[in-house]
Amino acid sequence: MPASDTYRERAATLAGGILKQHARDVDTSGRFPRESIAALGPELLGMCVPAEFGGGGQGLRPFAAVVDALAQSCSSTAMVFVMHVSAVQAIAASATLARKSELLGDVAAGRHLTTLALSEKGSRSQFWAPVSHLVQSNGGLSVSAEKSWVTSAGNADSYVASAQKPDAASPFESTLFLVRRSDPAVRVQRAFDGLGLRGNDSSPVSLQGLGIADGDLITPQGEGAAAMLQVILPWFNIGSAAMSNGLCRAAVGATATHLQGGAFEHTGTALRDLPTLRARLADMAVRTEQAAALLDKTIGVLEREANVAPAPSAVEGPLFVLLTRLASVEAAVDVTDLAMKACGGAAYSRHMDLERIFRDARAGFVMAPTADHLREFTGRALTGLPLF
Repeated sequence: MPASDTYRERAATLAGGILKQHARDVDTSGRFPRESIAALGPELLGMCVPAEFGGGGQGLRPFAAVVDALAQSCSSTAMVFVMHVSAVQAIAASATLARKSELLGDVAAGRHLTTLALSEKGSRSQFWAPVSHLVQSNGGLSVSAEKSWVTSAGNADSYVASAQKPDAASPFESTLFLVRRSDPAVRVQRAFDGLGLRGNDSSPVSLQGLGIADGDLITPQGEGAAAMLQVILPWFNIGSAAMSNGLCRAAVGATATHLQGGAFEHTGTALRDLPTLRARLADMAVRTEQAAALLDKTIGVLEREANVAPAPSAVEGPLFVLLTRLASVEAAVDVTDLAMKACGGAAYSRHMDLERIFRDARAGFVMAPTADHLREFTGRALTGLPLF
């Protein structure tokens, strides 16, 4: 059995069990999905850690399959997982981080949850452009930064964070470094209370005079932007696209079930007998499968390019990474909107999951890079312009 199927089956089992059991309460109370994250265990939390550090050594395809399955039951859990794996990739790619083997070993054993802390209050959704600076201090480095919307802010053990290097000429001369949440200089500002993804604990985090040792650096000074765009962004975009696709599948399934089970008692006509409702469901299925097919193609392009040596000078991968996330987040918005229309008043009540799925689907549209950024970057790439 292919690795992606094995991991998907494990994720689907958890999604149909413990994730589904707690998803409604997680959403209603806006609490972190502790039970679900714990249930992922070493098998899933460590699945994308390189095998040399004790992990599963899995790539983008099994990762996307797992995210899709998790999102069908609890997209807050899926989002926490996406951020964790994206941060793990930055750590795994590091040639400068001290005790990297120990840290990745803890991740592989399911003992360490990590996340990204890139976006800042001053640069908002343009996560690639931190306004904070590393400062030379007492022979070392320190930083003060206001990080915005850090997923798992109060529950992750560490953050992969960014700041401009000392004396940087522009925000693109940034550096990535590891932050331990237990450091006294780290303060989670407030609990998350949002429209959707209410369990992902996405909160502002303040770093005030945080000391950074040389061994905390994930990239050499000034090379953070390259790591963000070449390592973190592909994994995050693939993961968030898969999450949107999972939300689409959940909406299609819930709508089909409702149309099959609902009826007009006075006429004996079932909801599925109405051509307008069937047409909406058909449109939902088409958009879902189109987005999923583009994600599959994108992963195939990335897999082929990874196996070409030397790397080709002109690559399709970055373009398709932009396209697939844009297609998926927009599909999620459109598909869930159609689901609400097809299911009518029942969809607006909380006895169906559609109301939650509808809200969760909108997060991907505004999450950095936003749909507007993705469209702009894609247009620039297609016309031969640099992204920035």
